[in-house]
Amino acid sequence: MSEQSAEPSSAPGSPLRGAPDSGPSTAPPGQAAGDFVLTLVCPDRPGIVHAASGFLIEHGGNIIESQQFGDQITNRFFMRIDFEIGASGGAPPTADDLRDAFAPVAAEYEMSYELWAARSPYRTLIMASKHLHCLNDLLFRWSTGSLQIEIPAVVSNHREAERLCDAYGLAFHHIPVTADNKDQAERELLDLVRRHGVDLVVLARYMQVLSDDLCRTLAGKVINIHHSFLPSFKGARPYHQAYDRGVKLVGATAHYVTADLDEGPIIEQDTLRVDHTYNQDQLVAAGRDVEAQVLSRAVRWHAESRVLLNGHRTVVFR
Repeated sequence: MSEQSAEPSSAPGSPLRGAPDSGPSTAPPGQAAGDFVLTLVCPDRPGIVHAASGFLIEHGGNIIESQQFGDQITNRFFMRIDFEIGASGGAPPTADDLRDAFAPVAAEYEMSYELWAARSPYRTLIMASKHLHCLNDLLFRWSTGSLQIEIPAVVSNHREAERLCDAYGLAFHHIPVTADNKDQAERELLDLVRRHGVDLVVLARYMQVLSDDLCRTLAGKVINIHHSFLPSFKGARPYHQAYDRGVKLVGATAHYVTADLDEGPIIEQDTLRVDHTYNQDQLVAAGRDVEAQVLSRAVRWHAESRVLLNGHRTVVFR
């Protein structure tokens, strides 16, 4: 998390957030039910909850959901509040109004914070290569309203995803990547991110390593998915390597991308028990199912401001 004392945080999830003060009158299942979401991180000390709730009372707020965590090791406090604002006879406050009004409270408690309209979608650019199971799953969930995202573009270094994107009416961008053009390809990607006001980039089995510079530029805004066999089975065909070793569990990890390959802060993990009856293809199929489920949960929690960075770890308010 990019922590700025008493300023709205730029942490995972970008400051744009689509149309901040618009959205459906009712939230889809699993999404926020109130008008706004406030998240905050600060040094732990008495009075934080009282200060936050007092601010909401002062502005006619009613708490729909509140979650908090105090890390006794780092002495950091984390909180997420989903709240609504009751009718007051005048024009209802906007997220910008409330964000500015909360600044003095944040300054007193050295908070980094975000405050957004609860249903503001994250503008999400998805990247994939040849394996499309994660992309397909995300597009289906987006199309049914179960993910609080907008998808301005899908990017791939291959063309396999183009027909799938066409079926969903989404813009597809083919950006080939070779050893000779990697810098140019990343410049094209960054141009898309900036041109479309992208808040989040999802690597849905995108099989290219992002450069250190790109990781730093998009810090806290890129989620990756990989199988859980690392570091045991690296390289090509990891499920086949795992089959040869007779593994009993397959799984997946979703994490934020950093310059340390596959070592960024973990958002979600899951496993599935397998046995000797699984052949290589069945093992691959089982792994794909887990990967898709883990990635979709990570994207959903991020888009609902449920993930806060705690150093190299995460606090996830499910």
